[in-house]
Amino acid sequence: MTAEITRVTDPAAAGEIIAGAFSHDAISRWLIPPPEDPLPIQRRFFTMHAEHALDHGDIYGINEDGRLAGVAVWFASPFPDIPGQEERVASIAGEHAGRYGILGEQMDKLHPHEPHHYLAFIALVGGRTGRGLGSLLLEEHHRVLDAQGIPAYLEASSEASRRLYVRHGYVDMPEPLRLPDGPVMYPMWRAPLPATGGRAERRPSDPVK
Repeated sequence: MTAEITRVTDPAAAGEIIAGAFSHDAISRWLIPPPEDPLPIQRRFFTMHAEHALDHGDIYGINEDGRLAGVAVWFASPFPDIPGQEERVASIAGEHAGRYGILGEQMDKLHPHEPHHYLAFIALVGGRTGRGLGSLLLEEHHRVLDAQGIPAYLEASSEASRRLYVRHGYVDMPEPLRLPDGPVMYPMWRAPLPATGGRAERRPSDPVK
């Protein structure tokens, strides 16, 4: 099998893959408690962010045998808020919009001020995990960041994804993100690797908004 990384220009395709990967994880189940199916809401929510990334970042896709197998959505900081975001989230999430607001507030509180690129989402189509495709997606943009001396930031949504990011040079920020009566997320920072190689672990000097 061959894998090729390209730029994705269809936000709906990216939103579909992200929603499929995350709609039944702990974060989504906190946002949209059972018995409601999170998939329709999350599909629209992730598509909204992918649309914004086309103007203020990059969407990478990994194609395996001609099919889109995964995506990574990056933003370049500082980036503006989505126009009308609060109203759009209310329209998308309905009675669950309040929980989306809490999540957004907590993420904003911990988001670093220092210029960086932000990995908002990385996701693979079901059945494509465990084959190194996620690592290929990460490495594609990390090469750009290292060449330009730009750090990266993300929030790992689970211990498993946190371990993956540690292998790619990310370190934990001082404070985890704890949702009320809900799961924990792990803000992480990756300093650009120097030309000589090795892992740089400097965290941003001003990590809290």
